[in-house]
Amino acid sequence: MAWIGVDLDGTLAEYHGWNDGEIGPPIPPMVERVKRWMAQEKDVRIFTARVSFGPHRDVIEQIQRIQKWCDRHLGNVLPITCQKDFACLVIYDDRAVQVVKNTGELVGQEHE
Repeated sequence: MAWIGVDLDGTLAEYHGWNDGEIGPPIPPMVERVKRWMAQEKDVRIFTARVSFGPHRDVIEQIQRIQKWCDRHLGNVLPITCQKDFACLVIYDDRAVQVVKNTGELVGQEHE
């Protein structure tokens, strides 16, 4: 089943620096979009680097924080991942630059 990935920091929740890993307040237009998808029974997942393994990263703690945030602001705990697979339909992310499929042409501006 195809899924929609939604970045957490800066896309679904405000992000103004790491702040000891606290998750910022919800960004209303994106929260409403995710709630609409959930009502349509679409597979929506939190797509975040917070759960990637690396130095100084407590993945279990981050998963628990994200689950709590989702329950509070979305009314549901969504699946959480830092990996895409072939079932990934689209990713909403504040850091991404879109490329037109099979062309290398950018949609919007190139990152400096």
